[in-house]
Amino acid sequence: MSDLGISAARAYMQTAQTLAGVQSKPTEGLQGAGFGDILNTAVSTLTKAASGAEGAVSNAALGRGDLVDVVTAVAAAEATMETVIAVRDEVIKAYQDIMRMPI
Repeated sequence: MSDLGISAARAYMQTAQTLAGVQSKPTEGLQGAGFGDILNTAVSTLTKAASGAEGAVSNAALGRGDLVDVVTAVAAAEATMETVIAVRDEVIKAYQDIMRMPI
């Protein structure tokens, strides 16, 4: 596997570990990372995965990369994007529920 494939796999694992940490500690409250920190980590992971996928596609277009690495990097970026979108949708849903509550 090339360096891009390895970096894509690492980005995917980092995302999985980040999400596992978020899901395994829901009652931690103020002791753990704040929502902003978690959001920054998720966006940072998404950015890394997307840039890894772009690099893999560029290398493949120049004849230096392997198609398997491209598919792996794009799949990792797609999984990360879907996770971030799902979290965003849940945050919006929670906000809307709060706004509908009677005072």
